[in-house]
Amino acid sequence: MEKPIDQVIARVQSVYGSWGRKTTVQKMRADWEMLFGFEDESQYPEIEHLNGVSVAWVGSPALSRDRVIIYLHGGGYQVGSIRSHCAMMKNLSDHANCVVLGVDYRLAPEHTFPAPIDDCLNVISALTELGVAPANIAMVGDSAGANLALAATLKLKLEGRDCPAALALMSPWTDLQANGESYTTRREADPIHNQKMILRMAGAYLGGADAAQPLASPLNADLSGMPPVFIQVGDRETVLSDATALAAELRARGGVVECQVWDDMIHVFQQFPDLLPEATDAIADLAEFVKLHLRIE
Repeated sequence: MEKPIDQVIARVQSVYGSWGRKTTVQKMRADWEMLFGFEDESQYPEIEHLNGVSVAWVGSPALSRDRVIIYLHGGGYQVGSIRSHCAMMKNLSDHANCVVLGVDYRLAPEHTFPAPIDDCLNVISALTELGVAPANIAMVGDSAGANLALAATLKLKLEGRDCPAALALMSPWTDLQANGESYTTRREADPIHNQKMILRMAGAYLGGADAAQPLASPLNADLSGMPPVFIQVGDRETVLSDATALAAELRARGGVVECQVWDDMIHVFQQFPDLLPEATDAIADLAEFVKLHLRIE
Protein backbone atom coordinates (compact mmCIF):
# COMPACT_ATOMS: atom_id res chain seq x y z
CA MET A 1 0.00 0.00 0.00
CA GLU A 2 1.31 3.43 -0.97
CA LYS A 3 2.35 5.55 1.98
CA PRO A 4 1.28 9.22 2.26
CA ILE A 5 4.89 10.36 1.87
CA ASP A 6 5.03 8.52 -1.47
CA GLN A 7 1.98 10.48 -2.63
CA VAL A 8 3.75 13.71 -1.67
CA ILE A 9 6.87 12.67 -3.55
CA ALA A 10 4.86 11.86 -6.67
CA ARG A 11 3.14 15.23 -6.47
CA VAL A 12 6.42 17.12 -6.19
CA GLN A 13 8.17 15.07 -8.86
CA SER A 14 5.32 15.77 -11.28
CA VAL A 15 6.66 19.32 -11.32
CA TYR A 16 10.39 18.83 -10.78
CA GLY A 17 10.49 16.01 -13.30
CA SER A 18 9.22 18.29 -16.06
CA TRP A 19 12.09 20.74 -15.66
CA GLY A 20 15.24 20.60 -17.73
CA ARG A 21 18.19 22.81 -18.55
CA LYS A 22 16.10 24.79 -21.04
CA THR A 23 13.20 25.40 -18.65
CA THR A 24 12.88 29.12 -18.05
CA VAL A 25 12.69 30.55 -14.56
CA GLN A 26 9.31 32.04 -15.49
CA LYS A 27 7.99 28.54 -16.28
CA MET A 28 9.43 27.19 -13.02
CA ARG A 29 7.75 29.96 -11.04
CA ALA A 30 4.39 29.31 -12.68
CA ASP A 31 4.66 25.58 -12.01
CA TRP A 32 5.55 26.26 -8.38
CA GLU A 33 2.45 28.42 -7.97
CA MET A 34 0.28 25.63 -9.37
CA LEU A 35 1.87 23.05 -7.05
CA PHE A 36 1.35 24.98 -3.82
CA GLY A 37 -1.07 27.84 -4.51
CA PHE A 38 -4.79 28.06 -3.91
CA GLU A 39 -7.11 27.42 -6.82
CA ASP A 40 -9.51 30.05 -5.50
CA GLU A 41 -7.81 33.42 -5.96
CA SER A 42 -10.24 35.04 -3.54
CA GLN A 43 -8.30 33.32 -0.76
CA TYR A 44 -5.10 35.23 -1.48
CA PRO A 45 -4.23 38.16 0.79
CA GLU A 46 -3.88 41.68 -0.49
CA ILE A 47 -0.34 42.70 -1.45
CA GLU A 48 0.98 45.96 -0.04
CA HIS A 49 4.40 47.52 0.34
CA LEU A 50 6.68 48.27 3.27
CA ASN A 51 9.81 50.25 2.48
CA GLY A 52 9.38 49.30 -1.18
CA VAL A 53 9.09 45.55 -0.48
CA SER A 54 5.97 43.59 -1.44
CA VAL A 55 4.36 41.98 1.61
CA ALA A 56 1.03 40.56 2.73
CA TRP A 57 -0.60 40.17 6.13
CA VAL A 58 -1.92 36.64 6.62
CA GLY A 59 -4.24 35.52 9.38
CA SER A 60 -7.51 36.48 11.00
CA PRO A 61 -8.30 40.21 10.79
CA ALA A 62 -9.01 40.01 14.52
CA LEU A 63 -5.35 39.32 15.31
CA SER A 64 -3.31 42.16 16.75
CA ARG A 65 -0.26 43.38 14.86
CA ASP A 66 1.75 44.16 17.96
CA ARG A 67 3.47 40.78 17.57
CA VAL A 68 4.46 39.57 14.11
CA ILE A 69 5.82 36.45 12.47
CA ILE A 70 7.85 37.41 9.40
CA TYR A 71 7.64 34.54 6.92
CA LEU A 72 10.38 34.04 4.32
CA HIS A 73 9.46 31.50 1.65
CA GLY A 74 11.74 28.92 0.08
CA GLY A 75 12.41 28.18 -3.57
CA GLY A 76 16.16 28.38 -4.02
CA TYR A 77 16.01 32.19 -4.21
CA GLN A 78 14.53 31.77 -7.70
CA VAL A 79 10.93 30.57 -7.26
CA GLY A 80 8.29 30.82 -4.56
CA SER A 81 6.14 33.71 -3.42
CA ILE A 82 3.50 34.86 -0.97
CA ARG A 83 0.96 33.04 -3.16
CA SER A 84 2.77 29.71 -3.20
CA HIS A 85 3.26 29.81 0.57
CA CYS A 86 -0.06 31.38 1.55
CA ALA A 87 -1.51 28.11 2.86
CA MET A 88 1.61 27.47 4.93
CA MET A 89 1.43 30.97 6.43
CA LYS A 90 -2.29 30.64 7.18
CA ASN A 91 -1.67 27.31 8.89
CA LEU A 92 1.14 28.81 10.97
CA SER A 93 -0.95 31.84 11.91
CA ASP A 94 -3.84 29.65 13.06
CA HIS A 95 -1.57 27.48 15.22
CA ALA A 96 0.43 30.37 16.69
CA ASN A 97 -2.51 32.74 17.18
CA CYS A 98 -0.33 35.42 15.60
CA VAL A 99 -0.43 37.45 12.41
CA VAL A 100 2.07 36.44 9.74
CA LEU A 101 3.74 38.92 7.40
CA GLY A 102 4.76 37.21 4.17
CA VAL A 103 7.64 38.84 2.30
CA ASP A 104 8.00 38.73 -1.48
CA TYR A 105 11.73 39.46 -1.51
CA ARG A 106 13.42 39.95 -4.86
CA LEU A 107 14.44 36.79 -6.69
CA ALA A 108 17.39 35.65 -8.79
CA PRO A 109 18.54 35.70 -11.49
CA GLU A 110 17.07 39.19 -11.91
CA HIS A 111 18.19 40.20 -8.41
CA THR A 112 21.19 38.51 -6.87
CA PHE A 113 22.89 38.44 -3.46
CA PRO A 114 22.46 40.42 -1.24
CA ALA A 115 19.17 41.88 -2.57
CA PRO A 116 16.91 39.52 -0.54
CA ILE A 117 18.81 40.37 2.66
CA ASP A 118 18.35 44.08 1.99
CA ASP A 119 14.63 43.51 1.42
CA CYS A 120 14.27 41.62 4.68
CA LEU A 121 16.04 44.32 6.66
CA ASN A 122 13.89 46.98 5.02
CA VAL A 123 10.77 45.14 6.18
CA ILE A 124 12.12 44.89 9.73
CA SER A 125 12.91 48.61 9.69
CA ALA A 126 9.38 49.36 8.48
CA LEU A 127 7.87 47.27 11.28
CA THR A 128 10.03 49.12 13.80
CA GLU A 129 8.74 52.40 12.42
CA LEU A 130 5.21 51.05 12.89
CA GLY A 131 5.99 50.43 16.55
CA VAL A 132 6.73 46.69 16.45
CA ALA A 133 9.87 46.12 18.50
CA PRO A 134 12.31 43.38 17.40
CA ALA A 135 11.50 41.58 20.69
CA ASN A 136 7.98 41.14 19.31
CA ILE A 137 9.12 39.70 15.95
CA ALA A 138 9.91 36.09 15.09
CA MET A 139 11.32 35.11 11.72
CA VAL A 140 10.24 31.83 10.15
CA GLY A 141 11.62 30.48 6.89
CA ASP A 142 11.88 27.32 4.87
CA SER A 143 14.85 26.23 2.75
CA ALA A 144 16.27 29.37 1.11
CA GLY A 145 13.93 31.39 3.31
CA ALA A 146 15.62 29.86 6.34
CA ASN A 147 18.99 30.89 4.88
CA LEU A 148 17.58 34.39 4.51
CA ALA A 149 16.29 34.50 8.08
CA LEU A 150 19.76 33.59 9.34
CA ALA A 151 21.56 36.00 7.01
CA ALA A 152 19.27 38.90 7.90
CA THR A 153 19.79 38.25 11.61
CA LEU A 154 23.56 38.12 11.13
CA LYS A 155 23.43 41.41 9.23
CA LEU A 156 21.45 43.00 12.07
CA LYS A 157 24.14 41.81 14.49
CA LEU A 158 26.90 43.25 12.29
CA GLU A 159 25.09 46.60 12.22
CA GLY A 160 24.63 46.61 15.98
CA ARG A 161 20.85 46.45 15.70
CA ASP A 162 18.44 44.45 17.83
CA CYS A 163 17.67 40.97 16.53
CA PRO A 164 14.27 39.25 16.36
CA ALA A 165 13.11 37.35 19.42
CA ALA A 166 13.49 33.96 17.74
CA LEU A 167 14.11 32.10 14.48
CA ALA A 168 12.23 28.99 13.32
CA LEU A 169 13.75 27.19 10.35
CA MET A 170 12.38 24.40 8.19
CA SER A 171 14.87 22.42 6.08
CA PRO A 172 17.41 25.25 6.39
CA TRP A 173 19.90 25.76 3.57
CA THR A 174 22.94 26.96 5.49
CA ASP A 175 25.92 26.02 3.30
CA LEU A 176 25.76 27.21 -0.31
CA GLN A 177 28.95 25.27 -1.04
CA ALA A 178 27.05 22.03 -0.34
CA ASN A 179 29.85 20.46 1.68
CA GLY A 180 27.69 18.44 4.09
CA GLU A 181 28.06 14.67 4.30
CA SER A 182 24.32 14.20 3.76
CA TYR A 183 24.77 15.16 0.10
CA THR A 184 26.37 11.72 -0.11
CA THR A 185 24.58 9.75 2.61
CA ARG A 186 21.09 10.96 1.56
CA ARG A 187 21.75 11.10 -2.18
CA GLU A 188 19.48 8.13 -2.91
CA ALA A 189 16.91 8.88 -0.20
CA ASP A 190 16.18 12.48 -1.22
CA PRO A 191 13.70 12.51 -4.14
CA ILE A 192 13.95 16.27 -4.69
CA HIS A 193 17.43 17.74 -4.28
CA ASN A 194 20.92 16.66 -5.21
CA GLN A 195 24.26 18.39 -4.83
CA LYS A 196 24.50 19.42 -8.47
CA MET A 197 21.08 21.05 -8.37
CA ILE A 198 21.86 22.82 -5.09
CA LEU A 199 25.09 24.25 -6.47
CA ARG A 200 23.32 25.44 -9.61
CA MET A 201 20.70 27.29 -7.53
CA ALA A 202 23.42 28.78 -5.34
CA GLY A 203 25.30 30.05 -8.38
CA ALA A 204 22.20 31.77 -9.78
CA TYR A 205 21.58 33.50 -6.46
CA LEU A 206 25.17 34.51 -5.78
CA GLY A 207 25.81 36.00 -9.21
CA GLY A 208 29.55 35.53 -8.83
CA ALA A 209 29.77 36.34 -5.11
CA ASP A 210 31.74 34.06 -2.80
CA ALA A 211 29.56 31.20 -1.57
CA ALA A 212 31.70 30.78 1.55
CA GLN A 213 31.04 34.24 2.98
CA PRO A 214 28.91 34.17 6.14
CA LEU A 215 25.95 36.13 4.78
CA ALA A 216 25.66 33.61 1.95
CA SER A 217 26.47 30.51 4.01
CA PRO A 218 25.49 31.26 7.62
CA LEU A 219 27.07 28.00 8.74
CA ASN A 220 30.40 29.79 8.29
CA ALA A 221 29.40 32.77 10.45
CA ASP A 222 30.17 33.66 14.04
CA LEU A 223 26.93 32.37 15.53
CA SER A 224 27.48 33.71 19.03
CA GLY A 225 24.75 35.95 20.39
CA MET A 226 22.02 34.58 18.12
CA PRO A 227 18.41 34.51 19.30
CA PRO A 228 16.84 31.13 20.17
CA VAL A 229 16.58 28.90 17.09
CA PHE A 230 14.16 26.06 16.34
CA ILE A 231 15.03 23.72 13.45
CA GLN A 232 13.05 21.03 11.65
CA VAL A 233 14.49 18.81 8.92
CA GLY A 234 13.57 15.52 7.28
CA ASP A 235 15.82 12.51 7.72
CA ARG A 236 15.82 11.90 3.94
CA GLU A 237 17.11 15.35 2.97
CA THR A 238 20.42 16.13 1.30
CA VAL A 239 20.42 19.31 3.42
CA LEU A 240 20.19 17.28 6.62
CA SER A 241 23.80 18.18 7.44
CA ASP A 242 23.04 21.86 6.83
CA ALA A 243 20.53 21.64 9.68
CA THR A 244 22.38 19.42 12.14
CA ALA A 245 25.71 21.23 11.66
CA LEU A 246 23.97 24.56 12.28
CA ALA A 247 22.46 23.24 15.50
CA ALA A 248 25.84 21.93 16.66
CA GLU A 249 27.56 25.24 15.91
CA LEU A 250 24.88 27.24 17.70
CA ARG A 251 25.24 25.03 20.78
CA ALA A 252 29.02 25.37 20.65
CA ARG A 253 28.57 29.15 20.72
CA GLY A 254 26.29 28.98 23.75
CA GLY A 255 23.06 29.41 21.84
CA VAL A 256 19.60 28.09 22.65
CA VAL A 257 18.63 25.65 19.89
CA GLU A 258 16.32 22.72 19.31
CA CYS A 259 16.73 20.54 16.22
CA GLN A 260 14.03 18.05 15.25
CA VAL A 261 14.91 15.39 12.67
CA TRP A 262 11.70 13.87 11.30
CA ASP A 263 11.91 10.23 10.27
CA ASP A 264 11.18 9.44 6.60
CA MET A 265 10.30 13.07 5.84
CA ILE A 266 11.49 15.08 2.84
CA HIS A 267 12.31 18.72 2.10
CA VAL A 268 9.78 21.12 3.67
CA PHE A 269 7.28 18.34 4.31
CA GLN A 270 5.30 20.88 6.37
CA GLN A 271 3.73 22.12 3.12
CA PHE A 272 1.59 18.98 2.83
CA PRO A 273 -0.81 18.87 5.80
CA ASP A 274 -3.52 17.50 3.51
CA LEU A 275 -1.50 14.30 3.10
CA LEU A 276 0.92 14.12 6.03
CA PRO A 277 -0.12 14.13 9.70
CA GLU A 278 3.56 14.82 10.42
CA ALA A 279 3.18 18.17 8.67
CA THR A 280 0.42 19.27 11.04
CA ASP A 281 2.34 18.04 14.07
CA ALA A 282 5.49 19.84 12.94
CA ILE A 283 3.74 23.17 12.41
CA ALA A 284 2.09 22.81 15.81
CA ASP A 285 5.52 22.30 17.42
CA LEU A 286 6.98 25.24 15.55
CA ALA A 287 4.05 27.44 16.53
CA GLU A 288 4.51 26.58 20.22
CA PHE A 289 8.13 27.70 19.98
CA VAL A 290 7.08 31.00 18.42
CA LYS A 291 4.34 31.55 21.00
CA LEU A 292 6.80 30.97 23.81
CA HIS A 293 9.29 33.56 22.58
CA LEU A 294 6.69 36.13 21.51
CA ARG A 295 4.83 35.63 24.81
CA ILE A 296 1.54 34.69 23.15
CA GLU A 297 -1.13 32.94 25.21
